[in-house]
Amino acid sequence: MGAYFLRRFLYMVLLVALSSVVSFTIIQLPPGDYLTSYVAQLRAQGQDINEEEIEGLRKAYGLDQPEYMQYIIWMRKMIFEGDMGRSFSWRLPVSQLIVERLPATLLVSFGATVFIYLLAIPIGIYSATHQYSIGDYVVTIIGFAGLAVPSFVLALILMVFFYTNFGVSVGGLFSPEMETAPWSMAKVGDLIAHLPVPLIVLGLAGTASIIRVMRATLLDELNKPYVETARAKGLPEGRLLFKYPVRIALNPIASTAGWLLPAMFSGSTIVAIVLNLPTIGPLLYQALMTEDMFLAGGTVLISTVLTVVGTFVSDVILVWLDPRIRLEQGT
Repeated sequence: MGAYFLRRFLYMVLLVALSSVVSFTIIQLPPGDYLTSYVAQLRAQGQDINEEEIEGLRKAYGLDQPEYMQYIIWMRKMIFEGDMGRSFSWRLPVSQLIVERLPATLLVSFGATVFIYLLAIPIGIYSATHQYSIGDYVVTIIGFAGLAVPSFVLALILMVFFYTNFGVSVGGLFSPEMETAPWSMAKVGDLIAHLPVPLIVLGLAGTASIIRVMRATLLDELNKPYVETARAKGLPEGRLLFKYPVRIALNPIASTAGWLLPAMFSGSTIVAIVLNLPTIGPLLYQALMTEDMFLAGGTVLISTVLTVVGTFVSDVILVWLDPRIRLEQGT
């Protein structure tokens, strides 16, 4: 077991190192750089800037170095100093920008994840154990609707519905008067009042998908001989259901648990933009659009690390859920 964990850790370190090179290279692929966009923006505003000023800005931003040197300097500062660089467009450290938006991102993403699993797994179990019942048909219709409707479209529908019928704007996490107000019970209540719409929008598609997966895998397990044998031996139906078939039916869901960590970190970018949520997703989108390479590279690197760690956690969960899964032996 110890050798397995050590080997997986070394694989993770190697994969993260390779991913950092790939992500930094991809960010550099579009023609030009942040300074090119910045100069074009200044000239569009009617400001005249000569080549000497551009060259001075290039040296100040460190863009006069070759791309491989920019990568080496970035990684050296990140590893030895914990410095992820400075955002060109925000004029602030990358780590500060990420930390500022991290609480809201985790709140929305974690809440949506809890909403998905607490709702989807029980409904999937009910749908499988009551196959072809009225409840099963209703769940199936809702599931297909949830998969068919894009999340950002649902966000727009809910925004129009609440504003038209109640005169309430559901965008953002706070009302305009509470945005800059100090924390109080009133502000907490305002936050709670704004949370349901993002949670429903982010959770509906994920809930529908997991319901379908849970129903299909559980139906497959319920028809296997070991279930019939256990039932014939007099094992109570509830104990039989949750001790064997449900645990095995959770395997496909557990195998994708590794995607939860990066999803919680970045959030749903398009939905966050539509609902004006102060999460990390829109920050990454803006960084990519303006070629803010340190901000984009730092965000992508953190998502990569979380993906690798989450995949390892998925493997551990799978071993715990299904006793048939064993670690490879020998060399």
